[in-house]
Amino acid sequence: MRVYLLLMLVAAAVTFLTTPFARWVALKTSAISAVRARDVHQVPTPRLGGLAMLIGIVVAVLLASQMPFLEGVFSARQAPQVWGIVGGAAIVCALGWADDKWDLDWITKLAGQVLAAGFMALQGVQLITMPIAGVTITSSRMSLAVTVLVIVIAMNAVNFVDGLDGLAAGIVAIGGTAFFLYTYGLTQQSTPDNYASLASLMLAVMVGVCVGFLPHNFHPAHIFMGDAGSMLIGLVMAGAAITVTGNIPPGIMTGAKALPAFIPLLLPVAVLMLPLLDMGLAVIRRLAAGKSPMAPDRMHLHHRMLALGHSHRRAVVILYVWTAVFAFSAAALVQWDWEVVLIWTTVFVVLALLATLGPLRHRGRFLDDDVAALSGQTPKVPAGVGVAAVSGIEAAVPVQRVAAQSAPRPSAAHPSASPKTKETIE
Repeated sequence: MRVYLLLMLVAAAVTFLTTPFARWVALKTSAISAVRARDVHQVPTPRLGGLAMLIGIVVAVLLASQMPFLEGVFSARQAPQVWGIVGGAAIVCALGWADDKWDLDWITKLAGQVLAAGFMALQGVQLITMPIAGVTITSSRMSLAVTVLVIVIAMNAVNFVDGLDGLAAGIVAIGGTAFFLYTYGLTQQSTPDNYASLASLMLAVMVGVCVGFLPHNFHPAHIFMGDAGSMLIGLVMAGAAITVTGNIPPGIMTGAKALPAFIPLLLPVAVLMLPLLDMGLAVIRRLAAGKSPMAPDRMHLHHRMLALGHSHRRAVVILYVWTAVFAFSAAALVQWDWEVVLIWTTVFVVLALLATLGPLRHRGRFLDDDVAALSGQTPKVPAGVGVAAVSGIEAAVPVQRVAAQSAPRPSAAHPSASPKTKETIE
């Protein structure tokens, strides 16, 4: 455990120290998040935090490769899997960088995601066996297809939920911690004489980079992780989940405790509950409206939290709580009876629900700020937002906030007095 904690600390420190460099690179390369109608932030913000996260992963993995405790993880059999995950992370980081700069269309992004997932699969990170009843995917093509699908779903799930300052990094850090405890517990049971595990290594490193990035990203954020970061941590989480399968002997868990053995198969629902739920609802909602599944809107879970009346930070913290409830409940099944876990999970679900719905008693409508969007009208953003010069981002913040607070509200009798607007929705 101490080795994993050390690597987690190293990854966090490197990410924290290199994030200002990533921010500088984002400003120099114009990887800036302009203010769109569906966004929550009020000023353009650099969004290349994924570069610092990638550096943190690379440094931590290189250090791990020199540790005797993890010698088995870097053996001739498993080393290609380690570098396959790192290489896939580098590919999606470059893809995200390009998207942050040029705003790629969804087909190009999907092609890049499939390329990164395929690279990982070719290095041996594939779903082949399930640790339940020894079920094996006999077809190599089917194994490759299922692996790519799981990885792409994971990347997009994290990307969908990355809508508030600190939300994606915090959710993945919490879920990753629970998943790390899960894999570490299973490793203790399956190989009592050797606790080295590729999944535990990658999860510890991933949690570290998320924790190291959070101080720069928590509200008000100085930098966003961007697609370069959200796809990166989604891919690493998927890679860790996939490497668990086939490494746990069938029958190691029996009875009700066999339930958490399903977790590695689809990136445990408990660990990525909110991102997967948000993505699923978004796809269904958009298809039902006759739109592309990738069409942007303001109906994500974090938008709904703000519409309920929560502040930015409180909405993020409550979503953290929901993630912790489901993730740690699943991890607890490794150590405790399911009856005990169910009782405590119910208690915490009720408390989380009360915290979530608390502001409803002060609200009349559930989604007041989405009335215009649902009626087909284009939401409007104050003039000047999203068009600040790259070199003047920091200077624009106080000016825009003062203007927003002091500007007189236009009278209904004088529509011409309304401020000029700029449509920024894609």
